[in-house]
Formats: sequence, structure tokens, C-alpha cells
Amino acid sequence: MGSVNDLSNRINVKYKSMSKGQKLLAAYITDHYDKAAFLTAAKLGNVVGVSESTVVRFAANLGYKGYPEFQKALEEMIRKEIYSIQHMESSYAAAAQSEILQTVMQSDIKNMKATLESIDAHAFELAIDTILNAQNIYIIGIRSCASLAELLAFYFNLIFDRVHLLHTSSLSELFEQMIRIGSGDVVIGISFPRYSMRTLKAMEFANNRSAKVITITDSVHSPMNLYSSCNLIAKSEMSSVVESLTAPLSLINALIVALCMKRQSKVAQTLETLETIWDEYQVHEGDEIDHISGSVKISAANAEIGDET
Repeated sequence: MGSVNDLSNRINVKYKSMSKGQKLLAAYITDHYDKAAFLTAAKLGNVVGVSESTVVRFAANLGYKGYPEFQKALEEMIRKEIYSIQHMESSYAAAAQSEILQTVMQSDIKNMKATLESIDAHAFELAIDTILNAQNIYIIGIRSCASLAELLAFYFNLIFDRVHLLHTSSLSELFEQMIRIGSGDVVIGISFPRYSMRTLKAMEFANNRSAKVITITDSVHSPMNLYSSCNLIAKSEMSSVVESLTAPLSLINALIVALCMKRQSKVAQTLETLETIWDEYQVHEGDEIDHISGSVKISAANAEIGDET
């Protein structure tokens, strides 16, 4: 059957040329392969909303001789995840806390160095120009990448006027938030293994609407690059079930700093306005630490609550 990543690789390679029904299957299997492995072709079709024959053609399109061989590939994906957990347990079970700290941080450093050595400076500059010229900026990151997307959106809101952080509890909700996207806009999609099919679909939708697409991912072979015009690559390898997001975070920090330098007056104006608002509405009065005396300012409301306890 090839490598344990064989099924994921086949889906990534074939996705762009799949039919609508096959893309639905690809999305379901990517997110729920642990459930799909125990379904017959007919039941899988019922769950996804396609015919049994579409499921069989889907397996054949991926290069499998039949549905049973396709199911074995699904089982292989489950075994890989179980092995990863067992490997992590065996690797760290007898290790001291300091050894775990050293091992994880050394792995992060390795990813940082690899990213710095291989980063495409032209792609980085292209990303900056694309974002600067965009009418609207959409940012999406699912699961563990949600924190990266939120950080990027937080700082972009200080620099730009129209920043949209996409929240995705469902695909329908995702498309509702992108309904007005057009040729003058840009989508920044952040995804690392296991890749998010919802993020990929958002990028496909944006591409179909002639919007610019920027991807932040781990490899030139990532399916996230299918619809992007600009690929920013950051390494995320980690010898456990926890992916390393240190290099992606550093790449995002560099992107934010570069854009701040391009919009210095805008950022300064925004921060001045925020300072005025914070002072006027005493935003920080409830929990601000006095750096000189070390005392903590407590608002009257909080003081009353403290008296009750």
C-alpha cells in the first residue's frame, strides 16, 4: 500500500480534479477517517449524501483496486495515529521533565533553522504586497491553527480597516461569512498536518471568486497550495502527536512586523486612538499593575466583590 500517509497524499493530489460528490467524500474522510474505516460503501455514501457507486468510483479514482483495499488504507491511517501516541508514550515515559523540555525545544529550534534556510523571500514580499493592496482581508485557521489565525487577525486589526477572522463551526457558516468576497480581496489560509478540509474549501471558494489566496503551511506538497498564488512555508515537524507551531508563529510575527513598517502612521494613529478610549472608559482600571510601586489597582466594583468574600 505504500507509506502510511499514502491515502492522504492521494486525496491531496487528486482533489482539484474530483467531482462535486468526490470532494464531499474527501472532506468527510479527511475529518472523520476513524469513522469511515468501519462503514460499507453504501453506508459511507448515505452519511455523505452520495450514491454507493460514487463511493466506489472515488476509491478507484484514488488508485485502489476496490473498496476493500480503500478501507485498508483507512485502517492504516488509524494505526499510524495509534502508533504516534504509543511512540510518544514510550519516548517520554521514563524521561525526566528537563529532558522533555530540552527535546521539545531542540525540535522547535530545528524547525526554525530549517524554515529560515528554505523560506522564499520573493513569496514573502509578494504576500506583503498582496495584503497591502487588498480591499478586504479574510483569515482562516482551524483546530490548532485557530490560535495562529486569531493572533494574525488581532494585529492586522491595528493595521487595516477590513479584517475578517472566519469562524467555522460548519461549512455553511464559513461560506456565509465569505459571501461578498471578490477579486479585490485576499484570503490567508493557515493549515498544518493533519490538514483542514474546511480551510481548503474556503481557499477553493475564494479562488473561484477570483480573490487572491495566500497559504501558510508546512510543505510545497501541502494541499493548501492547490488554490494559492503565494505560499509561505514553515516547518512543523514534531516527534509526537503535538505539532510544532513555533516556526509558523515566527513567520507570522515577521509578516506582522513587515506590514507594520509599511503602515507606521496608520498603526501609530490606531494606538493613539485606543489609548484615548482606554483612558476615557478606564478599560485597564480593573486589573492594571502599577510598575513603580508594584501595587494592583482594583476598581470599586471589584473591591465590593472582594469584601463579600
